[in-house]
This record gives sequence, structure tokens and C-alpha cells, in this order.
Amino acid sequence: MPSIPIIDTHLHLWDPARISYPWLEGNKLLNRPYLLDDYRAAFASVDVEAMVFVQCEADFAAYEQEADWVVQQARIDPRIKAMVAWAPLEKGRAVEDDLVRLGRHAILRGIRRIIQFEDDIDFCLRPDFIEGVRTLADHGLSFDICVDYRHMANVLKFVEALPEVPMILDHIGKPAIRDSQLQPWSAQMRELAGFPNVVCKVSGVATEAAQNWHPATLKPFMDVAFAEFGLERTMFGGDWPVTLQAVPPTRWIEILDEYLKGVSANEQRGFWHDNAVRTYRLAL
Repeated sequence: MPSIPIIDTHLHLWDPARISYPWLEGNKLLNRPYLLDDYRAAFASVDVEAMVFVQCEADFAAYEQEADWVVQQARIDPRIKAMVAWAPLEKGRAVEDDLVRLGRHAILRGIRRIIQFEDDIDFCLRPDFIEGVRTLADHGLSFDICVDYRHMANVLKFVEALPEVPMILDHIGKPAIRDSQLQPWSAQMRELAGFPNVVCKVSGVATEAAQNWHPATLKPFMDVAFAEFGLERTMFGGDWPVTLQAVPPTRWIEILDEYLKGVSANEQRGFWHDNAVRTYRLAL
């Protein structure tokens, strides 16, 4: 395990009895409450100093309800220092009112409006969506990019259009690990890393692998993420409880800890802790 306290930049919590999460239907593992006590038990052997909650794709009509509930959870466990909420960014500049309402929550740091699940592969290039994301800069908010490898070509155009908005690439862009397909994702990661407003979250990697994956299966893809973004622009994400579909969270941490053996103490501290503090502007 890491020798320093870590920051988990990708925490999910949900209670389907309280808020509707349509995507959970039919998923026997995930379609139940995952709450703070469950998180504490799952990470009992890890020194987690702080967490960043990331929206869980609740029913779109319930996005403010989810944000309100997360703030309640942060009162229970003050280690939840930041929240990445959902907002209807496709409204363009009209999303301003939504952002103002969400902004009443002091822990709000960013917005995630998932691109991956849209039927239109060009969704992120729609003018209204780009204008909605641009509005985040006026509120001091970042944008979490959630896509898979199929969207990476459009993500490059999207990011190029929005240099003023801090961006976080979730789950290293969800490469085609099941198919052992590095290209064109690898080249696109190199190009994406050329934009200084983008950092990369090393999270959800095992979830993209086939069922019988091995750490060696993940290594070529982690090699790309770390080579292109470096230890100064990557950060740890647990992606709990979604990660349970592929790996226990402590095993994921062990894999990363082993991968980073030989890296300087300062670089390790950046990955596990300091980069998250800077990116999500955490008050510790």
C-alpha cells in the first residue's frame, strides 16, 4: 500500500431506494445501496485522507436531489471534500441557472455530463453543448470527460475548442483493453496530453478488461497514460463501487503501488495526493 495518505478522486455513493439510477437495473452486483459504511469497510486497510464524489448518472430529473444528498453525506464523513455534479450542459448558456443553484454547495468543484452514453457520436461537438461547457469557466468549475475509445477523435476537437475550461479525463479514456487494441487510442492520448488544461485520472482501468485479466493485461495501457501525461498530470481514482465488477479496490491500489515502484517519492506523492489537491482545489 502507498506509504502516504491518498486522495480518492473518483468516489460513487448511491441509494436506489432514495434516487432512481436507471442504468443499475438488471445489474445484480451494483443495484443496491452503496453507502459510506460500505466504502469505509472496502478501504479499511487504506489511509484515505479525502474523497471526490463524482455523479452517478441518476435519473436526469434528480440531479439536484443527488447533489443535495451528497452534501448530507459530506457532513457525515467530512473527508468528502469535493463534488463533481451533473448538469444539463446541452442547454448552452441557459445552463447558467442550473450552475448557480448547484453553486450553493460549497464542495462543488466540477461537472460531469457523460458523453459516452449518447447515441450521437458527435454529441460533444454540438454547439450548445460546447457553450454549456464553456460556461463552467465563468463559475470556476472543471469538466470531467467520460468517454470510451470510440469518442477520442471528437474529444480532441472538443478540448481544442475549450482551452479555458480545466478538464479531467476519466478512466484513461476507456481504451479497448478487451481487444488488446492500443491504436489509435495511444496516439490520441499523446495528442490530448498536448493540451495543458487536461489531466488524466487513472481509474476504472480493470473494468475495461476481459474477465480473466491479469495486471500484465493492463500494463501497456497504463504505460501510455503515464508516459503521455506524466506523474505531474495523473491522479488516482478508485471508481468504487463500479470497480467491484473487475477488482476489489485494495487490489487496484496494490497494482498501482507496485507499478510505481522506483518512482521518486515526490512523484508518488503527486499521483496519490498533491495533483488531486491542485486539480479539484481541495481544502485539507
